[in-house]
Amino acid sequence: MNPVGSGREDLRMPTTKRADTTGASAERKLRYQHVYDLVLGIMAERGLQPGDRLPSTTELAEIANVSGISVRRALDELERAGKITRRQGLGTFVAEPRIASDPTRPGELLHTLLDNELGLPTVRTALISIGVGLPSMTIATALGVDPGQPVWEIWRKRVIGGTDKILERAVLPLDRVPAIDHDLLADGGSLYRFIEERYQLTDEYTEQAFEVDTPSSWEAEHLEMPEGDPIVRVRGVSFDADGRAFDCFEQCYRATKFTFYTAGQTRHRILGPTELSNWSVAPLTNPGY
Repeated sequence: MNPVGSGREDLRMPTTKRADTTGASAERKLRYQHVYDLVLGIMAERGLQPGDRLPSTTELAEIANVSGISVRRALDELERAGKITRRQGLGTFVAEPRIASDPTRPGELLHTLLDNELGLPTVRTALISIGVGLPSMTIATALGVDPGQPVWEIWRKRVIGGTDKILERAVLPLDRVPAIDHDLLADGGSLYRFIEERYQLTDEYTEQAFEVDTPSSWEAEHLEMPEGDPIVRVRGVSFDADGRAFDCFEQCYRATKFTFYTAGQTRHRILGPTELSNWSVAPLTNPGY
């Protein structure tokens, strides 16, 4: 762990004077932005690595010649941006780098993760629920099925590298996937490998839509995050080689934990703002499946 060290006077920032027309709030905003940039500069100049401790709030206030309020505002912004982590009673530390993902890559979730300096992260899967229900009109349209046709709804939690989590939902029509191996999924087995081997369904291509959203209380609980923090919600449709849809999927990522890369182009225009408004499945009572 790199020490904080001395030489803070070298990083002291000059006090910036502003015309009175901007008011006190603009000056405070400017000062917290200075602290934000200062912390990033300290991380770069000292070569700090994930887990290394940063100067305390008092030290940063002294270095930047600003109030503690400005420092705390800057640290709040840095934490929301995923640059730092704060541990009660221990201090402020450089955050782990974000996980890089290319959701447009076909196949299992692990195939969408990109290599970093340490290689591919490990992925563990926990089954949350399996149910049968009736799709919303938008899901039925995307899948090309009648709204009265039952579908599987499968929720799983993926744990990446031991700490970061993704919520994943798959909606599969029963006419294409008549049965699901509950035990396999409960043991962390691959859903998409199962449907490929059992029903010869592979995603030849997908159409996806990305949006930044706030999680529901249920999503925040499973992602172990504050409800007000942002998530990236990916919703998509998978098509087989014949151009038939067989899966509507949804993935929820903590916005500050992942970086996304996309490439290629879609062949369909199914998903748009209105088509994302009702992405639900009404559960059936005692469906007998």
